[in-house]
Amino acid sequence: MTAQWHCYLLECADGTLYTGITNDLEKRLAAHNNGTASKYTRSRLPVQLVYAEPHADRAAASRREMAVKRLPRTTKLALLRYNSS
Repeated sequence: MTAQWHCYLLECADGTLYTGITNDLEKRLAAHNNGTASKYTRSRLPVQLVYAEPHADRAAASRREMAVKRLPRTTKLALLRYNSS
């Protein structure tokens, strides 16, 4: 069985959003909050997982990550609101 990949969004302590991919959300979130996952989030702790979507493989998750990173902040926030309702 292959690992399921996720594209995820974190909300940082300063209110910014961070987009990434992982095949282990719990472990990756812990790494972010330990300051070992990303230079960007290291100085913006703590971070909170606010959105995650599953993908069949790493390639699909990476394509979605790039698409989400290109979105303006307002569209990312709308994505969060839409998926929380």
